[in-house]
Amino acid sequence: MKTRVLTVAEMVAADRLTIDRGTPGIDLMRCAGRACAHAIIRRFDRVNVLVLCGPGNNGGDGLVIAKALEDEGRSVTVSLLVSPDKLSGDARLAYEDWIQSSQTPVLAAFDSCLLEGAELIVDAVFGSGLARDVGSPVMEVIAAANASSVPIISVDIPSGIDGDNGQISGSAFEANLTVTFFRKKPGHLLFPGRGRCGEVEVADIGIPDDVIEDLSPQAGENDPEAWIENFPWPRLEAHKYARGHTVVVSGGVSATGAARLAALSALRAGSGLVTVASPASAVIVNASQLTSVMVRGFGDLDGFMDVAGDARLNSFVIGPGNGVGEATRARVLHLLSLKRSIVLDADALTSFAEDPNELFDALHEKAVLTPHAGEFDRLFPDLKGVAKHEAARQAAKRTGAVVVLKGADTVIARPDGQILINANAPATLATAGSGDVLAGLIAGLMAQGMNGFDAASAGVWIHGEAASLFGAGLISEDLPDLVPVVLDLLSDPGQDAAAGWGANT
Repeated sequence: MKTRVLTVAEMVAADRLTIDRGTPGIDLMRCAGRACAHAIIRRFDRVNVLVLCGPGNNGGDGLVIAKALEDEGRSVTVSLLVSPDKLSGDARLAYEDWIQSSQTPVLAAFDSCLLEGAELIVDAVFGSGLARDVGSPVMEVIAAANASSVPIISVDIPSGIDGDNGQISGSAFEANLTVTFFRKKPGHLLFPGRGRCGEVEVADIGIPDDVIEDLSPQAGENDPEAWIENFPWPRLEAHKYARGHTVVVSGGVSATGAARLAALSALRAGSGLVTVASPASAVIVNASQLTSVMVRGFGDLDGFMDVAGDARLNSFVIGPGNGVGEATRARVLHLLSLKRSIVLDADALTSFAEDPNELFDALHEKAVLTPHAGEFDRLFPDLKGVAKHEAARQAAKRTGAVVVLKGADTVIARPDGQILINANAPATLATAGSGDVLAGLIAGLMAQGMNGFDAASAGVWIHGEAASLFGAGLISEDLPDLVPVVLDLLSDPGQDAAAGWGANT
């Protein structure tokens, strides 16, 4: 799969496997450098190029880039962080290629004065090979480059970004373009690293796709490729009862909007029927606002259990607007005891902050948790400070449930360690109620038989695409009506998004 994401160690292993099959390492380096040069040439017509080269293979890539750009008529200045006699392996071979073919000497200097007159900066300093915080003089060069208006192209990943978790190691380039090789790394997708990469291009450098089978990576980028084969498209012979029945638990009379958002989203996702289970005091409020969604009232816990007991109800959302406390805890535990598909969000999670194990002991494989960072920290305080994707992975393993750790770089994790990192969410999703919409999308897909991990991944992606289609000024009420547009595009990727939107609005 093209969407697989490799750790730094896995990428090193992919290189090694390719070399072991007979491809010399210098050939991979030359392919990588030329791919970067071609990406630069396609996008930039700047003539004066400064190539900053580090001591390892990333610096070797930079030397190949310098040679390719000079061959295309660019004026190239190369600065090497270390003395050339300290280069070894393929980087040394790349250096020898440069000195044999170029009249321009490699500069030993590595300081911000080099930026004077540069129209383009190539960052080939460390890439993902950095094992410590950036120090002088690289830090000063990074600061000066970032402060300039000169475009920066990073090789592999902006130097200073940890390729495994996206964290900044002291200082990092802010690239306009990052060219990486074979597959992305977590640092390209997780913030803050993702915010430093600019456009990311993945170049083919001759590593065979089938080495993925030997690596068995556990991470991927959330993309329809990962779940589209299991997507529950409506069948002509099916009826509404065959497409599942989702129940969304509402809050009290002053907190009903979240449940309605989730309910409409579940219906738009394809759930055949959707019911809002509402406290008796809020029935009239919900009923007056809903048409295609049914409303059923309940009083005490026994009444709630009567509503939920119908075996035809196969998917639940509980938490949004429900209130934090014993009543919500009791309803959550009852729903979990039914062993049906369930999405737990917001108050359904925070209600267990005092005793998370009470929730964990009741969870099962059909449960999906959708916390934002604050809710996650209340349930997993020992995972504070752990890299986001690893924290989500550990949480899923601990609970036996699917965990959707939300944010600009939402991570979807399942108990066996597999994760998907989402990268299509626009900034406009940071608006009240958007999480309620997501909960409904996931539950609606689960109602139709999609497993929790695939439903969560598809829901997160559809959520992001819908927001991107709308653009500026988005509020959560806009999202459900855009779901059909995204589904149309999924079923026929060749459609024009704007045309599809017009046809569905």
